[in-house]
Amino acid sequence: MLDARMRRLIDPPLTGAGLWLARLGVSANAVTLAGLALGLLMAAMLAAGFGALALVPLVFSRLCDGLDGAVARARGATDFGGYLDIFCDFVFYGAVPLAFVLRDPAANGVAGAFLLACFYVNGTSFLGYAVLAGKRGLETREQGEKSLYYSAGLLEGTETILFFALLCLLPGAFAPLAFVFGVLCCATALSRVLMARRRFR
Repeated sequence: MLDARMRRLIDPPLTGAGLWLARLGVSANAVTLAGLALGLLMAAMLAAGFGALALVPLVFSRLCDGLDGAVARARGATDFGGYLDIFCDFVFYGAVPLAFVLRDPAANGVAGAFLLACFYVNGTSFLGYAVLAGKRGLETREQGEKSLYYSAGLLEGTETILFFALLCLLPGAFAPLAFVFGVLCCATALSRVLMARRRFR
């Protein structure tokens, strides 16, 4: 819901930084993998009980997630780069609920399982829509240039980052926050299914 607005704010500085990194010979895939490593570090810190401190790798991880596209545009985007980017995003998203389950299985087990299931449902709706949209030659640029069709929804990347930041600040509230966010994920998935029904019939 917020991604299109955020892109207008962050794209100009990211484009400049991406050009600079490209001139240094840094590849987009290297930036993508660095972002994943930082995201997994954030999850490990959450599992170990470092709540607010986990905000640091979260910020730099998501910075890398924006920079990899800018570097790719400067050096020449590839299909594999787009694939690696979405793969790493989903690995990172799944690692955060798992971190809270590992931290306290008794208190967070059910909520973590629910949130992971909702991420799975939402991710499937996103990727399935992208496959059919690509098959029909559809394009989207509201969220910036993407390697695959990006269908907007109630929850997008910006909302997910804000949710993870809130979890870092309020780790003791993981269970109620996870249930609320999970329900919103399912609402987003349902809206995509209805949108697909209208567009792909």
